[in-house]
Amino acid sequence: MTIETELKFIATPDAASKLAQTLTAFPHQHQAARALSNTYFETDDNQLRRWDMGLRIRGVDGHYEMTLKTARKTLGGLHQRAEYNIDLTEAKLDIARLPDEVWPQGTDVAALQQRLQPLFSTHFQRETWLVQVGESKVEVVFDRGAVATETLSEDLFEVELELKSGQRSDMMTFAAQLIAMGGLRLGSLSKAARGYQLAQGNPARPLRPFPLLKAAPKATVEEGMIAAMSSTLSYWQYHEEVWLRGDASAQHSVVEALEALRQAFSLFGALVPRKASSDLRQKLTALEELLAEPVKDAQALSFSPLAVKTQLALTLWLVEAQWRRWIDARGQAKLDGSFKRFSDIMLSRIAADLKETFGDVQQANEYHDKATRLSRQLLAVHLLAGAYAPKAVTIWLAPWQQLQQAIAQNQDHWLKSLAGQAIRQPAFWLNSSTPR
Repeated sequence: MTIETELKFIATPDAASKLAQTLTAFPHQHQAARALSNTYFETDDNQLRRWDMGLRIRGVDGHYEMTLKTARKTLGGLHQRAEYNIDLTEAKLDIARLPDEVWPQGTDVAALQQRLQPLFSTHFQRETWLVQVGESKVEVVFDRGAVATETLSEDLFEVELELKSGQRSDMMTFAAQLIAMGGLRLGSLSKAARGYQLAQGNPARPLRPFPLLKAAPKATVEEGMIAAMSSTLSYWQYHEEVWLRGDASAQHSVVEALEALRQAFSLFGALVPRKASSDLRQKLTALEELLAEPVKDAQALSFSPLAVKTQLALTLWLVEAQWRRWIDARGQAKLDGSFKRFSDIMLSRIAADLKETFGDVQQANEYHDKATRLSRQLLAVHLLAGAYAPKAVTIWLAPWQQLQQAIAQNQDHWLKSLAGQAIRQPAFWLNSSTPR
C-alpha cells in the first residue's frame, strides 16, 4: 500500500508547450510521452462508488497493473488516498489478489468479482518530469486524451503533481510557480468521477444549496474551522465546474462561497489573528470585486491566476495550519476547545443580532436594506451547524430562509409576519451569550 499526495490541475489544450518550457528552469529528468489505457470496473449498483473506491486495470507498453484506490481525502485540488497496485500478466481482473483488509468487513470477494464489469475507459498520452524543488522531488505528469464510455466521451487535459520525497510545502510552493504560466486551474474531479458522470449519460450537474456543516463528534474549534472552510471550498469548486459547463446561474453560487469564506474568517476572527490570514483575505476580496457584476467568460475568470492562486492559497493555509505560527499557547488552547461550545456562543450572538435587526422594522424598504446582513448571518449558521442534528438546524433556518426569499421576490406584504415568526423560534443550541 502507498499513500498518494497529489495536486491535480485541469489544463487548457495549449498548456503542454507552456508546461515543458516552464519546467526547463528547474533541475529535472524528463520522460517522453507514452500511451496509457485504463479500464474502470464497477457493479451494476455502483457498490465500489458507494464505498468511495476506484478499481482499474492500466495497460502501458504491454504491461498491465490492477489498482484499487480506497476512500479519498480531498481538499481543493489536493488528493490523498491509499492505493494498492498488483502486477498482472494479462488485462484480466483478479481482485482476490488484493489484501483482505481493503474490503469492508463481511465482503464476499468471489461474489463481488462476478458482479464487476467494465464501466468506462480512459486513453491518453502521459508525459512526465521528475523535478527537484528545494529539498524535495516532485513528479509532474501531463495527461492528454479522453475518458469514454461506449457512447460518450470527454476530452482530458490534466496536470498532476505528486510528492515523491521531501516536504509537501515545497510541492505547494512549486505549484504556485506553475500557476503563473496560465492555463491551469485546481481540479477536484478525478478521471474516475468524470467517467462515472459519462456512464450515467452525462446529465447536467445541478446547482446545490449551500450545505450544512458536517463536523466530527466532539470536534475542536480548530477542527470545526477547517471543516467549515474545506466544505466551502468544495462548494466553490463544484459550482465553478457547473459554471464552466454552461450554467451561468452557477456564478451566484461561486459568489455565495466567497461570502461564506468571509463569514468563516469573521466567525473565527477572535481566535485567529487577522495578520495570520491577511494575504489570503486580500485575494478573496479582489476576487469578490471581479464577481460583483455578471461575468460572461467563465473560463477566463476560472483559469485566471487570481482565482487559481486564491484556491491554492486557501488549500495551503488549511493543510499546513498556517495560522499556528501566529498563535501562542493560550490561543492554541482556545482552538483546542469544544466546537460545540463555541457554536453555542456564536449562534446565540447571531440570533440576538437577527432579533435586533428585524425585530422592529416598520418599512418594507428597511428589509431590503438589511437583506445582505441576513444572507451573511444565515451562511454563518450553516458553518456552525456541524455540532447539531441537521433536522433541528433545518427547522430553525426555514422561516429565516422564507423571509430571505420574500425579500428577494418583493413580497413586501409578508415580510413583517415572516420576520416575527422567525424571531419567535426557540434556540436549537445551548443558549449562552458569553464564554465560560
